[in-house]
Amino acid sequence: MGDCKMEKVKEKEVAAAPKKKKEVLSGADILIRALLAEDVEYVFGYPGGVVIPIFDKLYSAPRPKVVLTRHEQGAQHMADGYARSSGKVGVCLVTSGPGATNLVTGIATSFMDSVPVVCLTGQVATAVIGNDAFQEVDITGITRPITKHNYLVRDTADLARTIKEAFYIAGTGRPGPVLVDLPKDVLISQVEFDYPDKVDIPGYKPTGEGHIQQIKKVAEVMAAARRPVFYVGGGCITANAAGELTDLARTAKIPVTTTLLGLGAFPENDPLSLGMLGMHGTWYANMAVNECDLLIAVGARFDDRVTGKLDDFAPKAEVIHLDVDPASISKNIKVDYPVVGDCRKILQRLSPLAREADTADWLKLIGHWKQTHPLKYQKSDRIKPQYVCEAIRKVCGEKAIITTDVGQHQMWAALHCGFFGPRTMITSGGLGTMGYGFPAALGAALANPDKKVVAVVGDGGLQMNMQEFATAVGQRLNVIVALFNNGFLGMVRQWQELFFGKRYSHTCLEYTNPDFVKLVEAFGAVGLRVDRHDEVVPVLEKAMSIKNLPVMIDFHIDRHENVFPMIPPGQMATDIIE
Repeated sequence: MGDCKMEKVKEKEVAAAPKKKKEVLSGADILIRALLAEDVEYVFGYPGGVVIPIFDKLYSAPRPKVVLTRHEQGAQHMADGYARSSGKVGVCLVTSGPGATNLVTGIATSFMDSVPVVCLTGQVATAVIGNDAFQEVDITGITRPITKHNYLVRDTADLARTIKEAFYIAGTGRPGPVLVDLPKDVLISQVEFDYPDKVDIPGYKPTGEGHIQQIKKVAEVMAAARRPVFYVGGGCITANAAGELTDLARTAKIPVTTTLLGLGAFPENDPLSLGMLGMHGTWYANMAVNECDLLIAVGARFDDRVTGKLDDFAPKAEVIHLDVDPASISKNIKVDYPVVGDCRKILQRLSPLAREADTADWLKLIGHWKQTHPLKYQKSDRIKPQYVCEAIRKVCGEKAIITTDVGQHQMWAALHCGFFGPRTMITSGGLGTMGYGFPAALGAALANPDKKVVAVVGDGGLQMNMQEFATAVGQRLNVIVALFNNGFLGMVRQWQELFFGKRYSHTCLEYTNPDFVKLVEAFGAVGLRVDRHDEVVPVLEKAMSIKNLPVMIDFHIDRHENVFPMIPPGQMATDIIE
């Protein structure tokens, strides 16, 4: 009885003990605590009226570090480049109105390529939303079609839970950008801070493992194929499945082709590599897909730049599709064997079941194609962009991260730089955003301080976000910017040459381009110029020796060089021009 009485006394003492009082914090403080809880290193942003309370708190906070950009679009691209190169969720922070709308192109870029970014935007006070207040826009309405999800926080008590959900949604399933709109009064009001440990969102339960019976069937079909091909997209890299894919391809003796965003998922120096496929893909990759009897898509969405004419894509093949997004299955191409789930988890379950396929004759044929239709270009005394790409990889090393803008230089880099590991090719694929490559390189450099980062850009795209040289200098980022300067909007000029009777309407930049060396020197960066073929490697080596400053190399490339191979728009693989 005595023991029972003692237990009851202890229970009463515990019940009577005062509960630890939760901290009462402002919305701005809660936001910063939430970012710390999510292990955010950097916030890329630009201050403005309604987000002053956040920047005021960040002033004395040791983390996260604010990277002050010179334009909000640059902030979004930096957060995107940070996310792609690190596998973490990127974060950007801007004010209301024009600050928020300046993010739109960057958000769409991240959305099209499934990149996890949390976009924090200021908003006018809740009492005046809808009254056309100063710097008010309905940014949640504007971005609804180009975000994975978005929020307008109307109560400070909901803020902590909302931030937790935003990071969870952005980084799980098929990743994507999530926007959180923050009214000014929500940032200054105070509530008790309680950051949730986990997230439970009704209706959002991303599939993980993949159905085991479907996986077993896939293993059987792969083993029976005689001319199989792996077709690998960016989803393989997003899922951190490059190692599993490489092991499986080597075990099964199946060749691998990748999309633009899939470059690096499989080492291109492996004999099984076919390089990139699609409109500007290798001849042998496109022929292999055209002649295969089994196409195994891993984290790819059958984009039109890959498929060309849908009715003629992989006409002899059955199709396996492994993807985390059920909406992508049979969206463009009918799939015979779908497996929905995380690519890495699926491949981990598939690998023990896989057997070596009878592909000896198939690989022999592909080897013949590689010999008879290699990637090639006409060498001359003029600076060939393909040679510059080869030199970049040789001088900067296999582990260097290469970001690109969009256009001819993007395709030259994809074809001639060579990619041997995941997250080493950072580019805008789905939206094709000019102005992306340079700010994305800055985000990648901050995420990977131990790696060399090279931004391959054109003279058109660089001018769209060249103000970010101020950011690069301010952050002391040792990024090399390889400017492919041909005095044209090169890819548009190529199409005008091939399909529009050489009418070069408004694509010549030669007479209005700035002196790029003087321009970057005005920002405090290092500018170098290369006019001769024999200067390419020495100047790259000089750039590699410069520390703690961005270096721009103005390569004056052959003005009329075109990107080949090329499948004309609306045509099929057999119509490829070499």
